[in-house]
Amino acid sequence: MHFYTELRLLIQSSCSFIYIVTYEEERLESIVKSIADDDLSQGLYTWDFVQGFNYADSDYNDTKKNPLRALEFIDSFNMNADAIFLLKDFHLFFSDISVLRKIRNLSRKLDLCNHVVIIAGTNSSLPSELKHLIQYLILPLPNKYEIRLELYRLFNNLSLSTAIVSRQVNLISGLSQGLSINQLRKIISKLMINSKYVDDAYLQQFLQEKQKYIRTSLLEICSSTVSLNEIGGIDNLKNWLLTRSNSFSESSLNYGLPYPKGLLLLGIQGTGKSLTAKAIANTWNLVLLRLDVGRLFAGVVGQSEANTREMIQVVEASAPCVLWIDEIDKVFDKNLGGNDSGTSNRVLATLLTWLSDKTAPVFIVATANSIASLPAEIIRKGRFDEIFFLNLPSRPEREKIFQVHLKKVRPETWHRYNINYLAQYSKLFSGAEIQQVVVEAMHMAFIHNRDFTSLDIINAIDTIIPLAFSDYDSVHRIQELASLGKFRLASSN
Repeated sequence: MHFYTELRLLIQSSCSFIYIVTYEEERLESIVKSIADDDLSQGLYTWDFVQGFNYADSDYNDTKKNPLRALEFIDSFNMNADAIFLLKDFHLFFSDISVLRKIRNLSRKLDLCNHVVIIAGTNSSLPSELKHLIQYLILPLPNKYEIRLELYRLFNNLSLSTAIVSRQVNLISGLSQGLSINQLRKIISKLMINSKYVDDAYLQQFLQEKQKYIRTSLLEICSSTVSLNEIGGIDNLKNWLLTRSNSFSESSLNYGLPYPKGLLLLGIQGTGKSLTAKAIANTWNLVLLRLDVGRLFAGVVGQSEANTREMIQVVEASAPCVLWIDEIDKVFDKNLGGNDSGTSNRVLATLLTWLSDKTAPVFIVATANSIASLPAEIIRKGRFDEIFFLNLPSRPEREKIFQVHLKKVRPETWHRYNINYLAQYSKLFSGAEIQQVVVEAMHMAFIHNRDFTSLDIINAIDTIIPLAFSDYDSVHRIQELASLGKFRLASSN
């Protein structure tokens, strides 16, 4: 249910206490004021620790810096009058036994009158004594409609024509998803100093400014110019992705297709898992958000779970998008044991529940180097649409990989290299190792002030020991699992 609608219903039903988790006090107050204004008999009274109540005609100036006195003010309020009381940061006083007791006593009186107490806070947990008394809500990040309204308000202040304002709002609104209203105002205000008009440079600067806020929210915006054609091999995976390239379109939704959940890309290091995640976002024209799962974990009890919920909120507000979870096996390793008081299990449970139940257009791309260490809950059906295994490239795939990398550095003369022989000679090399071979050959030739040749690449191949040789046991083990049909092969060769 939409937040505004749900809060309105709770207020109309005279719910005594409502606790709302948010960092956007001003936006919440605006929403509550809008609900109160719709009912002329409903008064709104706000309180904070420094200023007390905004009730000029009362003798309750001592509610300043006195949360218990603030509750007594509510208790003494006229029972026949309709009132909403918005208490800011009041969760900080839940540790005071007198405040807890007063809330429990006050709830009995509020049940008999049309008074509603809304507590705004940033802590996502409630004391056990209050859980059965207080309705719990989370204020989501602004939706597209709220963002567009705010953008219209900001751009209209620049005295631009209606047509230009409308165009600029259309360009910015999609990029603004995942930001709070306050963050959006700060970014637009900063960019307005240099330019009033939105162009390509403006959009690039907007993304850079947005990244500063998103990074503090455990996520990183990744720009990607990689296309699927720049990845050699993995034809089965490419076909799977191309089949679903319009899955987030309005026509797909009207057809009745559900949004695809995501992929788990499993494979040997250097086979292009991360590159594929970037290519998916670019090919589908979606924002790519990268999650470093290690950032979710914090030393304070309960903070890791709160970080996970915050991450989910930002990702869903940024939808449609691609969420890239890199090396998920390094964090959720079932062999590490429960040496963190169960924090990893709780974070994993929250993440898995979201993976299964999410309805937002968020496509997950998780990468892992080993399936042996992953908990069974991650790889079971329903979490991801498919699990693809990216093996070491075959000879035809190595040809394509050499061709891709040589075209990048020698777009006019790449065909002069003996790609067929290089592919044969580089057996057991991954895509990343082939790229390094080309770079190494260029270094060898550059120092002698000449262009590099096929012979330089062969010499470079001789100097590099591939991971498939140095870590043979691990590579062979995962290849055996793939050969048994445990997961789908990304390559047809």
